[in-house]
Amino acid sequence: MPYYFTSESVSEGHPDKVSDQISDAILDEFLRQDPNSKVACETFCTTGLVVVGGEVKSEAYVDVQKVTRDVINRIGYTKSEYMFDANSCGILTALHEQSPDINQGVERKKPEEQGAGDQGMMFGYASDETDNYMPVSLEIAHEILLELARIRREGKKMKYLRPDAKSQVTIEYNDRGRPNRVHTIVVSTQHDDFAEEKVMLAKIKEDVIEYLMPRVIRKLPKKVRKLFGRSYRKTINFHVNPTGKFVIGGPHGDVGLTGRKIIVDTYGGKGAHGGGAFSGKDPSKVDRSAAYASRHIAKNLVAAGVAKEVLVQVSYAIGVAEPIGIFVNTYGTSKVRNNQGKKMKDSEIADIVKEVFDMRPYAIIERLGLRNPIYSETAAYGHMGREAGQKTVTVKVKGKDVEKTFDTFTWEKLDYVDKLVEKFQIEDDDYDPLAAYKESLVTDYGA
Repeated sequence: MPYYFTSESVSEGHPDKVSDQISDAILDEFLRQDPNSKVACETFCTTGLVVVGGEVKSEAYVDVQKVTRDVINRIGYTKSEYMFDANSCGILTALHEQSPDINQGVERKKPEEQGAGDQGMMFGYASDETDNYMPVSLEIAHEILLELARIRREGKKMKYLRPDAKSQVTIEYNDRGRPNRVHTIVVSTQHDDFAEEKVMLAKIKEDVIEYLMPRVIRKLPKKVRKLFGRSYRKTINFHVNPTGKFVIGGPHGDVGLTGRKIIVDTYGGKGAHGGGAFSGKDPSKVDRSAAYASRHIAKNLVAAGVAKEVLVQVSYAIGVAEPIGIFVNTYGTSKVRNNQGKKMKDSEIADIVKEVFDMRPYAIIERLGLRNPIYSETAAYGHMGREAGQKTVTVKVKGKDVEKTFDTFTWEKLDYVDKLVEKFQIEDDDYDPLAAYKESLVTDYGA
């Protein structure tokens, strides 16, 4: 039976995302100077004020004022008329030492026995729906706001744009549960004041549909572009600034807090979420590191051809290295067989996952290179589905500045596909996960 599924995204200028970016920039600065830093940094921002608080154990000294102002400047809050501006806002700092009660449960004489920094459950999800193994509704929602930010920075068109914005995309699915078409797009963007509200609304809607959306569609993969159709202006329901005027925005319009956009940060409502936020937390906090590791597992399972859709859950007790349990759900899409030739149960897949992936916190951190200052890039437009890359940073090594290059978004790498193909005895020697994915799109999207 056909159904609709919706995901939303928020821009880097959204108040909660301002907070996330400040928290992760402060975390990066601690890790840049001391890779063993333990950080739990929360940020609150409102009209003319930022408050940074939390717990830290580190040899580093961080100029919180400078880091915070640099982030706000980069986002684009640079004018006093925004009522929140990088150069004039007040910044209060309330960072104190991490509780020794927590630290004793994390650090061990043998690093590999490092305990989990908290209890809880974390989820990773992947689907063959898109090239980056993410829900298509979220991929489009992110891309709309990324392109809107590019247009704002170019300053050639839509010159009225301000940093705060939100998007929402609804996808119609067919009887087989595959994306059929884009049904509805909602875009709300902060803007400069206009003399007449009717003129303003008409202008912004025209620019979104006629200028923004063509740029977005051109950057999407071919099979995702097909979901728009040739007459998308007529067939898609567009709601642009549906409340009308949106001049007051950012931290002046709403208070921002770190960690309030956990669904935007992950899978747009697909799969599941354990409830723990990411930004401002060093990798000893399994809320972050184990969520990344779970995504890494799920993505490699789908890319290896184990299933078309996978949800992975891992759970921990605070201070204990070994996870309590690992759960796998393929939603009935498993494509592998056991030694008896029967379709493999999800519990059997989970047993093999346990063999292949060491999910102790220390092993996750080492495998994914998580003690490095790589987190600022994650704090807007999603932690998952991003392209793995590299960044060069000047770090402190024995008191001296040294340039180092670090891998980013390591949990997005398809570096375990070959191991999984071998372990699950996927017999097609010529199996290419990307080729298989593209072939499935011809069937699933082109029907």
